Formats: sequence, C-alpha cells, structure tokens
Amino acid sequence: MTELTVISDAGASIPEARQNRHLIGGAWQDSADGATFERVSPSHGLVVSNSAKGGTVETEAAIAAARHAFDEGTWRQMPGKDRAALLNRVADLIDENRERLALIEVLESGKPISQSRGEIEGAADLWRYAASLARTVHGDSHNSLGADMLGVVLKEPIGVAAIITPWNFPFLIVSQKLPFALAAGCTAVVKPSEMTPSTTVILGELLTEAGLPAGVVNIVLGFGDPVGTLMSSDARVDMVSFTGSTGVGKRIVAAASGTLKKVSLELGGKNPQVIFPDADLDAAADAIVFGVYFNMGECCNSGSRIIVHEDVAEELVAKVNKLSAKVPFGDPLDARTQVGAIISDAHQGKIDSYVKDAAKAGAKVEIGGAPLEVPGLQGRFYQPTVVSGVTPDMPIAREEVFGPVLSVLTFRDEDEAIRLANDAAYGLSAGVWSENIHTCLKFARNVQAGTVWTNTWMDGFAEMPFGGVKESGQGRELGRYGLEEYLEVKTVQLRVARGRSLWVNAG
Repeated sequence: MTELTVISDAGASIPEARQNRHLIGGAWQDSADGATFERVSPSHGLVVSNSAKGGTVETEAAIAAARHAFDEGTWRQMPGKDRAALLNRVADLIDENRERLALIEVLESGKPISQSRGEIEGAADLWRYAASLARTVHGDSHNSLGADMLGVVLKEPIGVAAIITPWNFPFLIVSQKLPFALAAGCTAVVKPSEMTPSTTVILGELLTEAGLPAGVVNIVLGFGDPVGTLMSSDARVDMVSFTGSTGVGKRIVAAASGTLKKVSLELGGKNPQVIFPDADLDAAADAIVFGVYFNMGECCNSGSRIIVHEDVAEELVAKVNKLSAKVPFGDPLDARTQVGAIISDAHQGKIDSYVKDAAKAGAKVEIGGAPLEVPGLQGRFYQPTVVSGVTPDMPIAREEVFGPVLSVLTFRDEDEAIRLANDAAYGLSAGVWSENIHTCLKFARNVQAGTVWTNTWMDGFAEMPFGGVKESGQGRELGRYGLEEYLEVKTVQLRVARGRSLWVNAG
C-alpha cells in the first residue's frame, strides 16, 4: 500500500459555537416559532454553530422587505459612484475580518485554513471589481432612426434577486453574486446552505456596518424546503440565482416557471482534461492533482476525469500517483494541510460507492479508494484516489462524484479525444494539454464547455465570465456578463420633432 501524507490533529483551540439569526428589513431576528438547527464540524465532530431555522414566515417577510426596499427606490436610484463607495467599504471590512471568516468557514465546511484565507481574499477582490462596474452601467442611443426620432436603450436593475448559495464555497460564491446584484441596483434575499451559514451572516453584519440601507439585503437561514422553494416561486421575486447540484437546479426552474421569472444557474460538472502526447507531463500531472483534490474534490470545476493519449497514459498515471501520495490530507486547521474533511457522512458514502462500483466493473484503483483515518480527529476524510481503466459507460466517468477521486480514460486520436470530452450531460469546464497551439485551438473551439483552460487548470479572474452549457447551467457570473445578469433592457423611443403623420384624418 502506498504511504500517504497525513496531517494529524494540530490541537488548535475551537471557539464556542456561533449563534446565527436572520437579517430581515435591517433587523436581526430569531425564527417566529423559535426553531433552530446546529452544524457539527465535519473535521472535528463538534457543534460549531447554532442558527435560527427559517420557515414561511421569515421567508415571506424577507421577500417583502426586499420588495419594499426596491420599490421605494433609495438604492436603485442611488448614483453608481455611491453604490461603488459602499461596495468598496464592504471589501475593506472583509479584509479586516479575514481570519474570523476563514476560521468559521473551515469549521463548518472542512476545507483547509490556507485555502479558506485565499478565498476570503479573493472574495474581497470580487467586491472591489463589482464596485468598479457600478459606475459603468449604461445603455445605448440610436440617432440613425430618422430626423424626427431618437432611440434610447436603458439598462435598469431587474428588481428583487433571490440568491441561493452552496456549502462548498460559501463566502466566495455569495461574493460572485451579491455584489454584482447590488452594483446593478437590485435588492436581494440570500439563503446560504444550512451546512455553512455563518460566513454569510457575518457578511450581513459587515453590510450593516458599511451603511447599506435596511432591507436591501436580507438573509434567511434554513433548508431548501420551504425557504428556497418560496424564494423561487414568489411573484415578488424577479430573478433567482442559484449555485448547486443539477437536480436542485431543475427543481428551481420548475418552481420559478409559475411566474416566468429569470433564472441563472451554475450547476454540476464532469470536467475533462485532455492530455496529448506532446504535453509537458510534469506540469500536467501537477495541475491534475491540484484540480482533483482542491477543496476535497467538492468543486463544480473539479478536474475529475482525464482523457490521456494511450502512448503516454502509463507514464502520466505514474506521475499522478506519486504526487497524490505527497499531497497533505488531514486537519484543516493546520496550515500545512491542502485537503481537509468531507462535508457529511452521506456524501462520504456516495464518494466511496462510486469507487467500489468502478472496481467491481473492472477499473483499477491505483491509489486510495477508502476513507482516511486522521490521528486525533473524529471527522470524516477520504484518501486521494486514482482510478484507471475507466470506460466511458461507467458512472464514475459520467456522473459528478464530488470528491477526491480521479477517473482515467485513454484515447487514440484527436477526434476521439473531443468526442470523449463531450460525452457527458455536463459542460462546465474543460482543459487541454499540448505544446501545439493548433491542437489547443481546435479542442477549445470544439469542446462543449463554458470555460476552456489550455496548459493550466482552474485559473480564475474577476474579469472573466464563468458558467456552463448543457446541464451545467445557464447564465454567467463574473466579468461584465455577471453584472448584465441583474439588468433588464428597456427601449425608449422619442419623437423629437412636431408633426407626427396622422393615421386618422380628423378633418
């Protein structure tokens, strides 16, 4: 058995469980019925937060507050420079509270502290980028419609945005949505995952401290039913922005269909990296290991399947196996750790079942393939796992495992590589490794994915749009496109001269 790199319990002190409440109309509130729920850390097995459990009363109150704040107009009519100034203040406050945010995010999600710190820093950058966009919202004018007419295209905030965020990147993903909605002039109701509510609540505290008017952002804690369902179906909500599983995304579309509100979805992925024989195999192996183990593989952008040319498959897999054994798995509160704990018992069981089923179907488990014991901790961890000999029909090759598990497939020629890459219901991201720019460009133009990386994996920039095709979602986040999601287009046609030709002769 290959010896893995395991980081034992670091002995870090765990703070008392945090108490979270809803933010509705500018006031922090418990649930009307007093209901609460707790979050047990997936890495340390201790209760780390207690939260008010929202229901119909709290959700409807939050929607009403957001609707009133939008219709009243203070925020949507505020000059862009003033909205920008507030968003920049929020970014500064995020930086000031980075350690507090990072710690509770580690305890609720299981991700490593070094990664969490980086995500909080990246989130602050997103708020600053959205602030810069707040001053650039504009439409178009058309002065070529004839001497008597002037056409104006206005871009206005769409209204009340329901924002539903997942557990794997709780603070980063709310920061991919909320500041762009606010920059556009929208108001919002936000529901974080019930497994990772605390950093969103802290964000609410920072928004209040920054001076955001009451009711512009409301936060309801709780579960998809009834909170998410009501946010998706209520006629007072103008759009829904959701990140999570494809199955839940389909249910949100169904719930929203009754009012035909706009829906923006960032869903699952089964993201391929195609490695051609002329690729830099050392660089590719490092990126593959990063892509599949980052955030414990609990990442929609996980590079969970590689499609490697048969001439270099054995060499590449050997390199990946060797690097996999060196990646530090273990206590997420130790700064050396790069891979932390799995989010829940049920999810750990799902990950393991994919590996076991693939092995029964004839695939080879090169490394890992079982839960991981971390000395001193009672949490749940899973070994770095590489599965070779995978065929395209296996569930491990087609479905989102969402864990530290890499599937290895092989190909013989360029057309087969592209066909295998596209042979999935998803289309979020893809990668290609080759020293030949023509090979890379052909792949990029033919692969069905919202993002294509060439000779790298998972680089990201606030300026570049992100989203998927097929069952990976619809709409885009980040970049100018991320702002456009929250804007509605209105056409204004102005007659600028007297003497309109009469349709009816009154004489």
